[in-house]
Amino acid sequence: MRGDEEWGSIPELVRAAARRYGSAEAVADGRTRLSYAELGERVERAAAACLASGVEPGDRVAIWAPNTPDWIISALGAVTAGAVLVPLNTRFKGTEAAYVLRRSRARLLFVTGTFLGTSYVASLRRAEVRLPDLERVVVLADTAPEDYTSWPDFLAAGEGVLPSAVRERAAAIAPSDPSDIIYTSGTTGAPKGAVITHAQTLRAYGIWSDLAGLREGDRYLIVNPFFHTFGYKAGIIACLMRGATMVPQPVFNVDTVLANIAAERISVLPGPPTLHQSLLDHPARDAHDLSALRLVVTGAAVVPLRLVERLRNELRIATVLTAYGLSEASGIVTMCRRGDAPEVVATTSGRAIPGTELRVLAEPGAPGEVQVRGFHVMGGYFEDPDTTAATMTEDGWLRTGDVGVLDAAGNLRITDRIKDMFIVGGFNAYPAEIEQLLGLHPDVADVAVVGIPDPRLGEVGKAYAVRRRGATLTADDLIAWSRREMANFKVPRAVEFVAELPRNASGKVVKGELRGRA
Repeated sequence: MRGDEEWGSIPELVRAAARRYGSAEAVADGRTRLSYAELGERVERAAAACLASGVEPGDRVAIWAPNTPDWIISALGAVTAGAVLVPLNTRFKGTEAAYVLRRSRARLLFVTGTFLGTSYVASLRRAEVRLPDLERVVVLADTAPEDYTSWPDFLAAGEGVLPSAVRERAAAIAPSDPSDIIYTSGTTGAPKGAVITHAQTLRAYGIWSDLAGLREGDRYLIVNPFFHTFGYKAGIIACLMRGATMVPQPVFNVDTVLANIAAERISVLPGPPTLHQSLLDHPARDAHDLSALRLVVTGAAVVPLRLVERLRNELRIATVLTAYGLSEASGIVTMCRRGDAPEVVATTSGRAIPGTELRVLAEPGAPGEVQVRGFHVMGGYFEDPDTTAATMTEDGWLRTGDVGVLDAAGNLRITDRIKDMFIVGGFNAYPAEIEQLLGLHPDVADVAVVGIPDPRLGEVGKAYAVRRRGATLTADDLIAWSRREMANFKVPRAVEFVAELPRNASGKVVKGELRGRA
């Protein structure tokens, strides 16, 4: 098997996959079936269109769309043209997307028309006044509103670009060049862009593919969103490396997952524990043929031992693995190994991947901040030296903000989050960011958000709010307002009004007290 070191860039990987796997099925999406050779051709067409539209090496190209073949083609096309990909969260509202577009200074945006009843184009129009760098918006559909470009028209404009020009542009990409900027929120509440290179991506997901045991001919249901490292890199990039078939699913719906597993003979199903729990508990599970499933990779939350045992025993899944990562470390830090005991898989996130140093700032066996150093750690946040300096030590250690414990075998168990982050059905939710948004409500004087347990999603947000004097705001009012102003996973599921928030001597909210009350 070719090692990832033979691919200097993602465009080289795409071309190599087209040559090596040729007629094998690369993408299966309903009636859309693309071989690896056809995928390679379509990516080069998209790259030619990017060149025709004026994309230069290093330009940021954003994509705001669900898991579809067009996402794969347009994103890989942009990267082949030498652009740096900026994926946007499909749950974002217009103002949230505009913030990332503005910070990244994206010149081109690929956007879906409508998704989950939301018109992204309409959201963008409302926010576009603040985007001076955005030169072109391409709607991934057959038609587009005035001032925007449809996908067919965009591709047609690239027909005059010679294939040799596309190859020349792709060949000029160095392994050390940025391949993407993944925007992630932190304690400041504002998303920050982790810059990751081609070499980091390829080496990290070559390792991921090896440890997971992904192989040629696997059929991989990608429910994890493409805008997330888990969906894009452990999904699209890993499949390209191993010749697996990508089966994109735009929305997590357990009925659709079951139908896809049976109809497409799915063998690989990564995702958050919520996904696998829903699958096991579905009343119609036994009516579907799930026998092709052989590999599950999960993480991003606490994984019950019972879940691991049920996947192995009830669904006869040979390999169940857990992993831990964060965007600043290319999405992967530790991973279990095939053959690990169920207890290790359920209670830890495995051991450091090859080429990675891991330390916990505490006595052996005690909890402390997890820090990581290695080939896959970002060079820094995009155009944000101050935040980079606060996150990285001078000798290259990344401060993860997570609290964990290392056992004698080197397995990492994440116990808490310094950053207060909680995880809603696999999506990272950051209280500081949610609090900033809630604070914009005219009737909210003060607010704090904590994560509380939820049987279906793992955790959800609860807001403790102080009303402005004379206000009659209700919990239902604030939740309804939140649904209009922020992504669904950020919306607090419960609101409790209090006279004042508990604060310590330095004025910081005592979140532990609120969690205890919740």
